Amino acid sequence: MTIQLIHNPRCSKSREALSLLQAGGHTVEVIEYLKASLSLAELSELQRKLGLPARDMLRSNEDEYAALGLARPDLSEAELLAALAAHPQLLQRPIVVAGEKALIARPPEQLAAWLLQAL
Repeated sequence: MTIQLIHNPRCSKSREALSLLQAGGHTVEVIEYLKASLSLAELSELQRKLGLPARDMLRSNEDEYAALGLARPDLSEAELLAALAAHPQLLQRPIVVAGEKALIARPPEQLAAWLLQAL
């Protein structure tokens, strides 16, 4: 099974996750989401696989998070996913996708145990 890694090569946690996957002998499809943004449909599917609220997919420490007012509790799932589609740098990383399951691999050390359950 090919594992997808939603990856930012400038992020140390993302690079660490890639190294762990490669060291484990996994076939990895690397998706550099800042070069090719994920569509709203792809983000919705990713949210389903993560099993998390859209808010948990957001990097709240980014300047754009505050500038866009994304901390407002009245924002819907659709509005938050639309913000992610328009501003991909707000997406948590790294995200590992194996079949119908996904994980925000922060910290990357939790990846090994998750892979045992996901595969």
